[in-house]
Amino acid sequence: MKLLVVVDMQNDFIDGALGTKEAVAVVDKVKEKISSYRRTRDPIVFTRDTHTREYRNTQEGKNLPVEHCVEGTKGWEITPELETKEDRIIDKPAFGSLELADFVKKQGELESIELVGLCTDICVISNALILKAAVPEIPVIVDAACCAGVTPQSHRNALAAMEMCQIQIKNKP
Repeated sequence: MKLLVVVDMQNDFIDGALGTKEAVAVVDKVKEKISSYRRTRDPIVFTRDTHTREYRNTQEGKNLPVEHCVEGTKGWEITPELETKEDRIIDKPAFGSLELADFVKKQGELESIELVGLCTDICVISNALILKAAVPEIPVIVDAACCAGVTPQSHRNALAAMEMCQIQIKNKP
């Protein structure tokens, strides 16, 4: 069994408060990836960056003072182009999710864990590294063609950093 982790494919990261043209460009590719996992009946889990109205008072908010992904807003929602069906959605208040790692550990025998989503250089890399530490013998894979970073250069830098940590990178730019 393979697991797909769809990281933070939320409106605010695609075309909202922190959106980029690169993020918009990967939506259809992520949709295709999800479809391929659905065809093989492999599990899919979504993460959702989740903040409160007090975001600017948090450490993250002081370092990135752009209000985004506030729970209950349109920007917080996963883009409607991606069906979440009855997939697990993990709300996370920070870049990486220990809850995701716990979820993965309970899945039993996994052949691999593949990550796609946004942003390569913040939440994708954070979750990939947490997963690699939590389950070091399960291959962790990132599909670069289904990810976008804050900038194209920071996307490439994050891919290189993950590769150095034995995370497999597919479709390198």
